[in-house]
Parts: sequence; structure tokens; C-alpha cells
Amino acid sequence: MRNLFALFTMLLAVLSFTGCSLDETENFHFVTLPIESVEIPESFDLNETYEIKVTYLRTSDCAFFEGFDIVKEDTTIRTVAAIGSMLSDSDDCKEVLEEVETSFNFIVLYPDTYLFKFYTGEDANGEAEYLEIEVPVNE
Repeated sequence: MRNLFALFTMLLAVLSFTGCSLDETENFHFVTLPIESVEIPESFDLNETYEIKVTYLRTSDCAFFEGFDIVKEDTTIRTVAAIGSMLSDSDDCKEVLEEVETSFNFIVLYPDTYLFKFYTGEDANGEAEYLEIEVPVNE
């Protein structure tokens, strides 16, 4: 039993010192993809879940959708951005202007009107622009 314990301890020590080695350089970076349009209900019911459909613009064939960044600015104010990863080390990237539809689920937790601000890109001065949509909550 003592030999088995010693063997197990030695094996554990060897494995911990020879773990996986990941390439230290990342070959991608995250980008914000501009949102082109949104399908959202005209009103919500409290404590219900809704699918919100979003069409974003894929600007490069090296850009891949990763998900949404939804920031709660206030009780019922949400800023929504489509997040993608962009390959950094590829010289073969081609510009594409492809509209892609995806969605996320949203749970209505508060009885007040919600304000959604969907990131649509930047203006000529580099300032973020948003598509703002208010959705009242039925009582």
C-alpha cells in the first residue's frame, strides 16, 4: 500500500511539472461587429423570456462571431455589442460584407420600460453610435 501511494505521488508530481504547453502568442484578437438591425417585441411581459434577433455585419472572412457583450448600465438600460474574434496572423483575409443573423434570450425582471442600445459602429470622429430601442413592460 505504501509503494502504491509513493508511486501515485511521484506520478502526480511528474504530471504537474510536465503539463501542457500552450503557444504563448495569440493568433487572434477580439473585435466589435457592427449591428445592422434588430427584431425585438414591441412590449414585454414581466418575468417572461424573449428571443431577440440581431443581424450583424461580418466585415472579414477572418472574423468569427463569439457572442454578445450585454452591459447593464442601469436597472433597465442595456448596451449590446456583437463580439467577434479576428485572426491576427493571416495575410489571406479578404474583406466581406456579409449580414449574419443570430439571437440571444432576454429575461424581463423589472416592470419599467427597457432601453436597449445596440452598437452600430463609429462615426467619423471615432465616437460609438447606437441603435436605441425602448420596450415597455406590460403590467
